[in-house]
Amino acid sequence: MRHSLPHAAPGQIVGLLGGSFDPAHDGHAHITKEALKRFGLDQVWWLVSPGNPLKAEGPAPMAQRLDAARRVIAHPRVKVTDIEATIGTRYTAATLSELKRLYPSTRFVWLMGADNLATFHKWDRWEWIMENVPIGVIARPGLRLSARVSKAAERYARYRIPARASFTLGRCDPPAWCFVNIPMVNISSTEIRAKGGWAR
Repeated sequence: MRHSLPHAAPGQIVGLLGGSFDPAHDGHAHITKEALKRFGLDQVWWLVSPGNPLKAEGPAPMAQRLDAARRVIAHPRVKVTDIEATIGTRYTAATLSELKRLYPSTRFVWLMGADNLATFHKWDRWEWIMENVPIGVIARPGLRLSARVSKAAERYARYRIPARASFTLGRCDPPAWCFVNIPMVNISSTEIRAKGGWAR
């Protein structure tokens, strides 16, 4: 497998969507395109992870997940990457720290679903993430209320940007986060695997 880091021009705002993408599906593509519009992003990079430290079961092989992800989204401003495998990180905080070092002129925005915000306080160095990178939260079905009253949402409540100003997020100095509601494609990788739609 060929490893390479994506290009970002100085000053660009790049959204980062991390996950195992096991497998990638239309829901991932949908929230990515919405994030490009709603948060005023120049690019979005999918960070296909070697493995999720919070999940006991290992994912499908990296090459298989990368190939499938590239079939799911073909967009000139979206790049499917194996950045974490390339730079040797597994936790989001370590990945962001290294990306900020490698791309000092790029402004990064971490993208997550509302379900991730609900459990964000369990992530490694989650407060460091909040205080070093703006965060765009995209509401997904089912967990909107728990996300809004989560530990992270409450602790950083005064740094929340109104949804009507979501396009300014990438230019804000962290801590800064924005919660947006968008029409969703109600599908998950777990459901696809359960239905046998992903051959290991």
